[in-house]
Amino acid sequence: MQAVLEKIYVEDAQQLNLICQSYAQADLLAIDTEFVRTRTLYPKLGLIQINDGKTLALIDPVALPDLTPFWQLMENPNIVKVLHACSEDLEVFLTAGNCRPVNLIDSQIIMAFLGHGLSLGYAAMIAHYTGIELDKSESRTDWMKRPLTEKQLEYAQADVEHLFNILPKLMAEIEQSGWLAAAQQESELMIERKFTAIDESQMYKNIKMAWRLNPQQLYRLQQLTTWRYQQAKQKDRPIGFIAKDHTLVALAQHNPDNVGAMARIEGVEQLDIRHKGRAMLFVLKQAEQQANAELPAQIIRLDEYPGYKQNFKKVKSFIALVGTEAELLIENLASKKQINQFLSWYFKLNGAENNVHLVDIMQGWRKPLLGDKLLAFVENDFK
Repeated sequence: MQAVLEKIYVEDAQQLNLICQSYAQADLLAIDTEFVRTRTLYPKLGLIQINDGKTLALIDPVALPDLTPFWQLMENPNIVKVLHACSEDLEVFLTAGNCRPVNLIDSQIIMAFLGHGLSLGYAAMIAHYTGIELDKSESRTDWMKRPLTEKQLEYAQADVEHLFNILPKLMAEIEQSGWLAAAQQESELMIERKFTAIDESQMYKNIKMAWRLNPQQLYRLQQLTTWRYQQAKQKDRPIGFIAKDHTLVALAQHNPDNVGAMARIEGVEQLDIRHKGRAMLFVLKQAEQQANAELPAQIIRLDEYPGYKQNFKKVKSFIALVGTEAELLIENLASKKQINQFLSWYFKLNGAENNVHLVDIMQGWRKPLLGDKLLAFVENDFK
């Protein structure tokens, strides 16, 4: 007979210490978080859910500003922590506790290796294993408001109750498939990327229309994007709330010398000028005064590189063959973005030749399975 799962709500420090001491003895934990991120750069942690199969705890971070026992639990290498689609949860751990989880595996990544595609949702995973249709109506609720409703609590509990219940089958399947180590590496790669500090000086490269600008204009854009990100951090506002991408590109291109001229430039968001025009004008003027500044190199569009379309198709076809042999979907081996990473590195575009550590195909489990073979293939075929 299965033991009854105890469910508790944790809102004082003594409770938190006791429950985390208990969880520290577990081999496996199902974990989830609820957070709010509507008008802020950083997610606001509203609730933490944990289940070890005996006790399901809802930890209230609004009542408990010091979550040290929980952060210690996340950093404990002896416990396997399972979360589903945890990219944003990792941001919560980083911003709320500067906590880098250890021995964490993402169940969405596991499902991908089991042939369910790259982005299977939590409800679909539970339905696959149990036939239970979950109510997801509370997913967009305000998790910072207190008291939480009974419906919110039930929703939050369900997330880790069902996850823990399917873990024996999920872990058995991934072990049997032979892809457990790869799923662990893929989860660790996601953690590594989340916890790698953002290079503010390179953020301009992520703006879609940056390739249209010459080096002098790119320098202005570089200064504007750096300023924007610093403003977003300082005010805890989404980057787009500070100024839109197309505004920065237009200003970098035309370099107006007064706020009035800014407002007349095509492509500029008028609200951006109204709220941040003077600040952006100051950034542009400072950029003009840097006579000996090191200008960024012109950005070369990969899709306009000679032979790109044909080479992309060749690479994709080769990856499909490797995937068939390995019994993996092609998107598991390499997404379009990851193929483009590889091609940018191979063709030495935009400084990518110095960033092989960012080329997923040439790292970890992919390298012996795909990367080394693909490199040999393109060196022989791309003549």
